[in-house]
Amino acid sequence: MSSVQAESVIKSIIREIGAECNSRGVEVSETLIAFTVKAAVLDPDNAFNVDRALTKADVQQLIQSCVKKLQESTSPSLDTVKMQVHFDMNYTTRGEFLKEHKKILETRLLPIAREITDYRARTREELETLYRKIVSFILLQSGLGSPTDIAVVREATAALQSVFPQTELGTFMVMSKKDKQTQLQELTNIVTGIRLYNRNSGKGGEGIDDLPSILKSAIETTSQTIESELTKTLQQVYKLTAILLYIIGSPHPPPTNPTPLLMKHALINLRQHQSYIKVLMGDILNCVHLVSQLEKDYDSNMSQLKETVQSKTAVPTAQVYPLFVALSNVWQGYQDNVVMLSVLSNLITGLRPFFKSHCKYTSCTASCCSGRQ
Repeated sequence: MSSVQAESVIKSIIREIGAECNSRGVEVSETLIAFTVKAAVLDPDNAFNVDRALTKADVQQLIQSCVKKLQESTSPSLDTVKMQVHFDMNYTTRGEFLKEHKKILETRLLPIAREITDYRARTREELETLYRKIVSFILLQSGLGSPTDIAVVREATAALQSVFPQTELGTFMVMSKKDKQTQLQELTNIVTGIRLYNRNSGKGGEGIDDLPSILKSAIETTSQTIESELTKTLQQVYKLTAILLYIIGSPHPPPTNPTPLLMKHALINLRQHQSYIKVLMGDILNCVHLVSQLEKDYDSNMSQLKETVQSKTAVPTAQVYPLFVALSNVWQGYQDNVVMLSVLSNLITGLRPFFKSHCKYTSCTASCCSGRQ
């Protein structure tokens, strides 16, 4: 069977399993079905020969086996598969998370960016409209305040006028679309740096959140949450392990409910949860280190700006603009970490339904281990 044929057969099996589950009132995703099919084929208890094509009887057995599995309401092994699917579908590297977030932001800004780059202003009123659109774009892209807040708009406009007066719009309009996009990004960085500098100097900062303080609180809360999750999971792991070891080592193991096999599956479920929590914990620790470095960079850049700007009537743009851009980049780093902590917090919460119901199995500790006394 060719790879194309095999793929067609697999898709057909997945569709049939999905239809059968739906007819029984069980809603499942194609991804979950695919994971379940793979697990069923590789399970030695099902005796499928992976070295040959599946027969019609094999296909029917596989479908019925998967449908039966997907209907289980209190199955640790099924919840483990669901947990794996959830994590696989929602987790990726920090770089990929932020790349996707940037794409979403760019998509949202695309209409206003296109309006600016395609705008053909001829009258004074039209030039003023274009300038206001540029201010709105800068505010939306920087995330420093709302373009509907008059005080924020006034402050951003003043910052923009200091580096890009309205008289330069004529030059801007004859640029190529690509050059306009580049200049919009440069203006966003410079204006953002100016506003952050003014905020630090007590001369502005309308609509700018105190991200360092917000991040400090978010890191503390998220760290406490994930440490609590790991502690609870490990406690359940140790209890179930002790129970299973007692049963295995006992010459006359007592009858248990749930069965040792079910407890073994619950232990695997907990270990899976533990491994994912450790992955997320590593990402949170990475945020902690990055934020610590950002704080140093922010203070350093701000000090350098003050030394460059203060007590001087005029500063060469080639000297000061890069400092504003550097400050803007540091703030972007703060924003990235706010996004990451939100994503990680949601992932921690999203994993809970797939393991919590099986923690009850450790309640049999007393009855199982009473024979030790």
